[in-house]
Amino acid sequence: METKNIMWFKEIGSEDIEHVGGKGANLGEMYNLGISVPNGFVVTSETYFDFIEENGLKSKIQNILKTVDIDQPDQLQDASVKIKKIINSGKISSSTALCIMKAYKQLSGRWGIADVPVAVRSSATAEDLPDASFAGQQETFLNVIGEASVVKRVQNCWASLFTPRAIFYREKKKFDHFSIGIAVPIQKLISSEVSGIAFTIDPVNNDKSQIIIETIWGLGEYIVQGKITPDQYKVDKKTWTIISKNITSQTIQLVRSNHETKEVAVPKSKQNHFKIDDKTIIKIAKICQKLHDHYRKPQDIEFAIQKDELYIVQTRPITTVIANQQTIDNQQTITQTPNLKGEPASPGTAAGQVIIINNPREINKVQKGQIMVTSMTTPDFVPAMKKVAGIITDKGGRTSHAAIVSRELGIPCVVGTKIATKILKDKKEVTLNGTTGEIWYGNLLSELNLTAITKNQPLKIHHKTATKIYVNLGEPELAKTIAAKNVDGVGLLRAEFMIANIGIHPKKIISEGKQSVYIKKLANDLLKFCKSFSPRPVIYRATDFKTNEYRFLKWGKLYEPEEPNPLMGFRGAARYISSPEVFLMELEAIKMVRNKYGFKNLWLMIPFVRTPNELLEVKKIISSAGLLRSPSFKLFLMVEIPSNVILIDKFIDVGIDGVSIGSNDLTMLTLGLDRDNSEVAKEFNELDPAVLWSLKRTITKAKKRGIMCSICGQAPSNHPDLVEKLVKWGVTSISVSPDAIDSVRETVAWAEKRKIS
Repeated sequence: METKNIMWFKEIGSEDIEHVGGKGANLGEMYNLGISVPNGFVVTSETYFDFIEENGLKSKIQNILKTVDIDQPDQLQDASVKIKKIINSGKISSSTALCIMKAYKQLSGRWGIADVPVAVRSSATAEDLPDASFAGQQETFLNVIGEASVVKRVQNCWASLFTPRAIFYREKKKFDHFSIGIAVPIQKLISSEVSGIAFTIDPVNNDKSQIIIETIWGLGEYIVQGKITPDQYKVDKKTWTIISKNITSQTIQLVRSNHETKEVAVPKSKQNHFKIDDKTIIKIAKICQKLHDHYRKPQDIEFAIQKDELYIVQTRPITTVIANQQTIDNQQTITQTPNLKGEPASPGTAAGQVIIINNPREINKVQKGQIMVTSMTTPDFVPAMKKVAGIITDKGGRTSHAAIVSRELGIPCVVGTKIATKILKDKKEVTLNGTTGEIWYGNLLSELNLTAITKNQPLKIHHKTATKIYVNLGEPELAKTIAAKNVDGVGLLRAEFMIANIGIHPKKIISEGKQSVYIKKLANDLLKFCKSFSPRPVIYRATDFKTNEYRFLKWGKLYEPEEPNPLMGFRGAARYISSPEVFLMELEAIKMVRNKYGFKNLWLMIPFVRTPNELLEVKKIISSAGLLRSPSFKLFLMVEIPSNVILIDKFIDVGIDGVSIGSNDLTMLTLGLDRDNSEVAKEFNELDPAVLWSLKRTITKAKKRGIMCSICGQAPSNHPDLVEKLVKWGVTSISVSPDAIDSVRETVAWAEKRKIS
């Protein structure tokens, strides 16, 4: 009896799907392959079938399913509730319960002393097959402690074989509900500081040369749910180098707490930092490729990191490769500038009327052919997802529920837009491209536009404007691509990404006498921008790390204090004056690009300067390094503190060539709020009269004094009506994110015409 009910991972291989389900078979296969898998056992599918028979439930479930129209969400939900209730009310035999309890105690390792926390997971016997993926349709329970709790959660997993999504999926795939069993893997829980998912090909465009990795802080449930938009890393399989890294701010996480899991805030010091370092990225990628090679198929892999130890907790085949490729091959191309961007999640183009869905109770409103716009999807959304032409979400990444299900259903999907539910309106038409993550207002797939679109004829006009349109950048790998756009230069080249790539606190580098290595690495990154944009200007903003961000670098805690409010703490110009040896390394990198490599289009901008005297002291350091203002070397001041606005004439008197308004910090410091603080973030308003007064004063003063004036915050991208004011006041350039280049230039062209007329 025990052998029938329980199988340990060490006893399981890929041939045991019938007994332990797809998930259980893969766990056993990996465990015996020597992959770092948390140990555990599986309550077999035979145990589930015995339970159904012992309680006489088969006919009861069949009678409920007979009356259900699966395309009616209400009927599907009602049937699911009834079936789960009768399964959860059934009686588990004493012998089965005792068998599970004994295995759990054995896994705990101590009889009656320390019950180990476990994950209780569902594993359908048709799950993770090459041609069908049932992944995510059934329940997982985390941080389950105690033998009685484990037994109860096993029963809950059995009941979850009849979630609305699972019933719907089996009907559509024509699977008999009782030809599929459910096993329950029970394994030691990893209290993840970081969780993630990796794909051994790009799941959206089928690029086989890359491995895609996504990570979040805390337990992994939130990445699958799409509740959190993860960081994303792309790794080249041939060279084992990182192609790109994309960070997202994370404010909440799921963590263990006593006998449950709970949502808590991510410490502020971690909210805006990469979850894993480059070494770990490559380590994960190589393990993923090992699994890809072993299974000889592209894999979708879950992992967890606890105390710097990496664990693989699941792998499954990617089942949408062929269907995705067919969609990609037949996809229409749209060259018009998008109005909104998110993460590509499921390939294809679609157009239709927007339907905003705020929660699963509203899915009955969905009509065939609409574009569903929601914060994130859950399994309850699936019947409605089947109806729509496309899906757009605020949250989530390529590994979220919305992304995975959309790929399975063959529906174009864009995730992680952050603001779609706020700016898109019910019944308004939109077009989306799930391969590129782009969204446009209006139906660009209508017959009127289709010819221009499919022939790759641009629908946009390359406007010429007197006001320069610059771009905000930070990642060297994007330089060449963005430089090809209709842009006049880089108005804000952020140092922080390049410094984070170096990864070591600059004072540690100085202590080891390795300044030349640091300077060369920074110069090489700067060179990529200057080469790509030459002869257009590249305005490099010197490092503006706050102390909490510097502490995140290797050895950072040795050199950085813990500040209660880093936003208004030890940053910017004050750091250069306090530690000129660090600032001098940046200046040497600038000189190397300008003098050794001959790219004179590199300029310098100084951030967070509190007083005119601070600016004077910084200028002394710059001059001592041999960098002097000239027609080919311009010095800019960031205007982001109210004192910069109030004393603008005195700052100009010190001697600068231009100012660049950082509207984000200026708005926060003018209104006295932190936009990352949820308690006050709603009051963040770049159009507040006090902020507008500051913008107008800065621009008009700069114009009067004959220096350049730019603005490089998010305000112009977010508020087209503000652009007209900026042009009217005399701003010389506007620097925006890459996705906003064309739309802002179009607005500027319109504003300049109004100004002339």
